Amino acid sequence: MQLSELVAQPTQPTAVTFAALASPMPEPISVPQQWEISVANAKYHWYDLIAGFPTVPDIRDPIGRYLRRMQFELEAATENHHLFFVVTRPRIRFDTARATQWGFFSLKLTLPLLVGADELKEAITIELSIPFAATVKKPTISLTEDFLTLNWGGMQEVLSVHDVLQNYENGLKIASKVVFVGQTRDPAGRLSKGRLPEVQKLHQQHSEHHDTLLLVTQMQVSASSELGDPAAWPANQSEDAAEAIARVRMDVVEAALMRYFEGAAARRSSEEKTLRAERLRAIAANEKLEYFAIHLELPEAGNYRYLASEHVAKSRQHVLDCALDDGQAIVTRRAPPPATGTRARA
Repeated sequence: MQLSELVAQPTQPTAVTFAALASPMPEPISVPQQWEISVANAKYHWYDLIAGFPTVPDIRDPIGRYLRRMQFELEAATENHHLFFVVTRPRIRFDTARATQWGFFSLKLTLPLLVGADELKEAITIELSIPFAATVKKPTISLTEDFLTLNWGGMQEVLSVHDVLQNYENGLKIASKVVFVGQTRDPAGRLSKGRLPEVQKLHQQHSEHHDTLLLVTQMQVSASSELGDPAAWPANQSEDAAEAIARVRMDVVEAALMRYFEGAAARRSSEEKTLRAERLRAIAANEKLEYFAIHLELPEAGNYRYLASEHVAKSRQHVLDCALDDGQAIVTRRAPPPATGTRARA
């Protein structure tokens, strides 16, 4: 099947989705419980670099090693119950037709950029730090439209254009726009291979004017009840019980964040919506989940810590009060605290 045929198909729940929405329940809970959910770890990956059924990267090349490392990290994520967000940002590339410039007596490096579909000319200046393994004080620069390679003599450092914009201060204040919420858990590992139909379809829709990134998040769930956290009960210490609890918790968090970022009419098939509603009804009855709160704030995301969507205004922090009601996730955003002081203005 050609890629064009694949992305032209309407989004349907995959076999993995069907299996997940019918996965076993943990032992029923006898007392009401509440959850507090936060982000333990989060990392962006530039999906365009692996989209479209890519060939295996050449690890003899620094950029090839970068790409293979990204695939390894995504492969590891598909073995765990993490969430991923498909995120779009305006298209941006290094401008290889213009020269880079060094500052006098410093490691300040000015990089030329092409921003947006109209390729507006911009530039940013970053200040490099000498790595521990470097054998020279100033690296040799190699620039492609996607990557900056710094040869420090004893080592080579590769940064994508999005790595640079995320990790170095710049004047491009752009929010990451969430267009899809999903779970990484997939024994077939299709997300890391660029072969997950839902994500490929979104990539195809946005690729002309936007870059597509994956934000992979490890969510931490703190459950409380009169009997403590069910995950800590002796009866739930087997691998199967832990797997069932992790799946249930991520199903609930996924449903809430899908509702929040994608809206009430999330782009899912009617069959998937029906299965998901049945799953949430079963979870509500089994878990006696009275209430859960989600504190969505990205640690160490640098300049890409602001999230938005068609339904959600740009913010660094999204705090949500949630509940399950008749197979639906009910989500209410808490008002952000008033901005005060210099830090709030930055």
